[in-house]
Amino acid sequence: MSIFKQSRFVVFLLCLALIPGIAHAHPGGGSLHGMFHPFTGLDHLCAMIAVGMWAVQAGGRAAWILPVTFVVVMAVGGLAGIAGMALPFVEGGILASLLFFGVFIAAAARLPLSVSMALVGFFALFHGYAHGVEMPNNASGLKYALGFMFSTAVLHLTGIGLAFSLDKTGHTQYLKMAGVAIAALSGALCFAG
Repeated sequence: MSIFKQSRFVVFLLCLALIPGIAHAHPGGGSLHGMFHPFTGLDHLCAMIAVGMWAVQAGGRAAWILPVTFVVVMAVGGLAGIAGMALPFVEGGILASLLFFGVFIAAAARLPLSVSMALVGFFALFHGYAHGVEMPNNASGLKYALGFMFSTAVLHLTGIGLAFSLDKTGHTQYLKMAGVAIAALSGALCFAG
């Protein structure tokens, strides 16, 4: 990825933060709603890409354990949402995930793996719950959950690919800039909502 394209990506994230209409992933849906839900809101989209980017920065086994942890715990949160269980502060938890993941990326934070897994799992619960409560009445819970799990894995892989690409080309400063943009997005979405 060229430096120009990397810069455009960061600018693109910042510009999207200014569009309140797509700030939160809560539209109506059809049979593929589970698969599309993570792509319809900037909050979910950026958080899931951020998990992949931070996982690469964390290094070693974290590069695959953190994304897997997110998907598994997100599925649990999704089931809780589908079942109608109550979970307080869902939107706040989602916005906090953007802030924390963005700061971790900007700082290239390397926390102990167990702490990183706990943080990723904590925030995944909120994202999954948001997906779950948005399941259409006529959708199959299993298909819906598999759809958003698949899309989340794709977004994690996107973040992983981006981070590896920037690392291999010696442009890790752009990864840190993306982290700053993701953290800033948290604040922008607070005011947009």
